[in-house]
Amino acid sequence: MKVLIVGSGGREHAIAYCTAKSEKVDKIYCTPGNAGIAEYAECAPIGAMEFDKIVAFAREKEIDLVIVGMDDPLVGGLVDELEAAGIRAFGPRKNAAILEGSKAFSKDLMKKYHIPTAGYENFTDPDKALDYLETAKFPIVLKADGLALGKGVLICNTLEEAREGVRTIMLDKKFGDAGNEMVIEEFMTGREVSVLSFVDGKTIKTMTSAQDHKRAGDGDTGLNTGGMGTFSPSPFYTKEVEDFCNKYIYQATVDAMKAEGRPFKGVIFFGLMLTEEGPKVLEYNARFGDPEAQVVLPRMKNDIIEVVEACIDGTLDQVDLQFEDNAAVCVVLASDGYPVAYDKGLAISGLEEFAKHEGYYCFHAGTKYEGDQIVTNGGRVLGVTAKGKDLKEARANAYVATKWVQFDNKYMRHDIGKAIDEA
Repeated sequence: MKVLIVGSGGREHAIAYCTAKSEKVDKIYCTPGNAGIAEYAECAPIGAMEFDKIVAFAREKEIDLVIVGMDDPLVGGLVDELEAAGIRAFGPRKNAAILEGSKAFSKDLMKKYHIPTAGYENFTDPDKALDYLETAKFPIVLKADGLALGKGVLICNTLEEAREGVRTIMLDKKFGDAGNEMVIEEFMTGREVSVLSFVDGKTIKTMTSAQDHKRAGDGDTGLNTGGMGTFSPSPFYTKEVEDFCNKYIYQATVDAMKAEGRPFKGVIFFGLMLTEEGPKVLEYNARFGDPEAQVVLPRMKNDIIEVVEACIDGTLDQVDLQFEDNAAVCVVLASDGYPVAYDKGLAISGLEEFAKHEGYYCFHAGTKYEGDQIVTNGGRVLGVTAKGKDLKEARANAYVATKWVQFDNKYMRHDIGKAIDEA
């Protein structure tokens, strides 16, 4: 079988790593890919939003299966375009990817189907949003409705901060058209947990839990990023929490999408907040998380292609999804200055060390080849991942492995998984 992966980050590298292990796969392609993915796949310089070129490439190479890793092409309808061309594709169609593409849609869905989430209101008129804030309880959360690279969420502690937030999102359009509509949401407190799941339109199978670190600096300080590291499993995701979510959140979401005429096939990412009143949904994503995929997928025992095909064919109920009884931690190596401004084209050394150690991985996020040399090509450069018998061992292993890799302006957080020590 020939497989095409669409995307260029650490998530797609993790998908490529798992795909390469499948006995069903003879050849892997990736558009556009990166220097790490190139170890497993033939990369083609086609952007993830160049749908016509992707479809033409898939036809030319006689691709049997396309795995769409990124949110933008999913929300934009790439799966619909591929299916219309008779090409099998993994990921939600456009009308289902709205679960991530519109926060207002997902909040309204949760309200309608009684899925636990924070109280909220949606606004398309900035003046009405400002009026609403006059009587709101603080802190409060402002969310741009559309996709904003994980950065369209503002936590405001005062009325003045919130007013400025409305200007930022709806008037200055810092997040572009994503800010045409805005969600104002009550501020929830508690532990955050991420749970990825495979879905075939009616059946859902959850993967092992994870927890991301969004802030750029140690101690959860600094700006929000796409993610500076993650660990799996979360010690806070107990059997009691899982049972509650199975009953009131996971299947309920799949059933709700089906009832709305938007059957979801692909991966649903549940961002959860473990509040005093019980687990609530912070957000949905319509694909593997990044960097969550880098700690979840290496622990999956199943052949990823068998699971993906079961999702497409509606036979997921026949899959026994299994994960290793261990742990993994991923520390993101970024270019100093991320997520604002940073240099690119810096030479990377030490990558060969990972091949010498079992249970260690280096997933490329922003890299490319310059001649024979791998150089930095983004703010998040690499995801250094390690397994261990438990989270403390995995964390120690991951930080040892970060020392193997060198490039100018290398930056990382030093407290990824520190919550493990407090559990």
